[in-house]
Amino acid sequence: MDYKKATTPDNTVTRDMIKMAETTGNVYELVRIIGKRANEISVEIKSELSQKLSEFQTTNDSLEEIFENREQIEISRYFERLPKPTLIATQEYLDGEIYYRNPEKEKEKLEFI
Repeated sequence: MDYKKATTPDNTVTRDMIKMAETTGNVYELVRIIGKRANEISVEIKSELSQKLSEFQTTNDSLEEIFENREQIEISRYFERLPKPTLIATQEYLDGEIYYRNPEKEKEKLEFI
């Protein structure tokens, strides 16, 4: 996923948690859903960064290579400018892009039938 094209704000935005939790019925469940998605996004970003930086890995280190590798610095700056995974996950939740389910609630519904 290209996180640079996401419509996520770069800064923290105050949100009404009670209003956001109307779909789940529980603020803590909402935080858990957003937290799990933020962890997934963080792992994706980290693996993408590691993959791109692995191209520049060398067996010997010299001072000249460290200062001359501008491409590696640009890649690092790109990932530093990305919005935080929590902000991306929150925006995905608000846009309805996160699929979630609670097996306990589904089990309770089946017991009543």
